Amino acid sequence: MKKHNFYAGPSILPQFTIENTAKAVQDLNGIGLSIMEISHRSKEFQAVIDEAQDLFKELLNIPEGYSVLFMGGGASTQFAMIPFNFFNKKAAYLNTGAWAKKAIKEAKFFGEVDVVATSEDKTFNYIPKGYTVPEDADYFHITTNNTIYGTEIREDLEVGVPLIADMSSDIFSRTLDVSKYTVIYGGAQKNLGPAGVTFVIIKNDALGKVDRPIPTMLNYQTHIDKGSMFNTPPCLPIYASLMTLRWIKENGGVAAMQKRAEQKANLLYSEIERNKCFKGTVTDPADRSFMNICFVMNDGFEDYEKDFMELATSQGMIGIKGHRSVGGFRASTYNALPIESVEALIEVMQEFEKKH
Repeated sequence: MKKHNFYAGPSILPQFTIENTAKAVQDLNGIGLSIMEISHRSKEFQAVIDEAQDLFKELLNIPEGYSVLFMGGGASTQFAMIPFNFFNKKAAYLNTGAWAKKAIKEAKFFGEVDVVATSEDKTFNYIPKGYTVPEDADYFHITTNNTIYGTEIREDLEVGVPLIADMSSDIFSRTLDVSKYTVIYGGAQKNLGPAGVTFVIIKNDALGKVDRPIPTMLNYQTHIDKGSMFNTPPCLPIYASLMTLRWIKENGGVAAMQKRAEQKANLLYSEIERNKCFKGTVTDPADRSFMNICFVMNDGFEDYEKDFMELATSQGMIGIKGHRSVGGFRASTYNALPIESVEALIEVMQEFEKKH
């Protein structure tokens, strides 16, 4: 039976990425050694990281004056690195979910944090609007896509202070104006590669403006100066990410990924709205994530949640159980998920509806 991988992360990767990384684990480009056993200082791995950086810049149209870094520690380490490098007197944050809260928690170690708006009052099922970012904030931090709650900021915000964005789960799914951001960062394990590498896109001239001493490994300048090679980088996940970047380019680039994302999301949201058994958790279409589509049993059908899960699992649907903190269901429709998997899930939903 074909498996349809809706895991929220680590998540589905292109077959191109999996197959070519597997070959490199056996033998990298015919050199007789595995990608897992060559030195990160070798010319072979330098070529990998150079191409990965170049493709990042090409696919996202990153302007001059920005660096692309590959680091360890996950996005969670970035929650502390951001204030270490940018927090002087006050920072502004938008609270849209669990990961935004974790970032806020780390920033509070450094001083005053202005949470300009939050959607916690309604279990984070919307994106706050109409807030004001203080002009004296050192930066404004957002989490663009909220995997647990199924909301997404699908536009590049206009704010009067440096904009910093955690794009762990929607990077490469829509076109961006990178020039509007000071930092974009994220874990790779959604749309880019396996867990283990974190990407950082950073505006070079924004650094060096805090007075505090910064630990060497937590200083972005360290990693810019050494080309992500200050310490041993996560070589295998970087190689796999390079394969995904090649796949994106070969399949039409980020604009094509955006079109695919919209098509898949619109199909599934339309079925959720039509089907009497289900309802979406994010009511405003403008706030709905195109990466993580969250839904629950409709009123009167709450007792059938287990039945639907069993039916979906029997039909090869993997990873659709909602996050433990909210329950229900979540279909993650990252770039590598084929539209056929969305269509298969819709068929299961329609079959369930006929039975009930």
